[in-house]
Amino acid sequence: ILYDEPTTGLDPVRADGINRLIRRLQVDLGVSGVVVTHDLVSAAAVADRVIMLDEGRVIAEGTLADLHHHENPRVRRFLAGESAPDHAAAAAEGSPDA
Repeated sequence: ILYDEPTTGLDPVRADGINRLIRRLQVDLGVSGVVVTHDLVSAAAVADRVIMLDEGRVIAEGTLADLHHHENPRVRRFLAGESAPDHAAAAAEGSPDA
């Protein structure tokens, strides 16, 4: 089953209800689901594995715990809720993030 941003715009109580429903369908019916979300709380609630995309390309794959220790600093920053660095400043400093 494909769920496209199922909790976007919902209050936390309703979002939790949707997350529990998705998980229940996975367990009770034995169906797999693909959940497209930017909500890390929802991802943690429903996902066994996560694939992170950046500009349409896979940049990370694994459990959320795996991704918190990922080699790609963009992945770690996203999961930590940090904004992307200023690429012009990073380039001037010779950073590999440029």
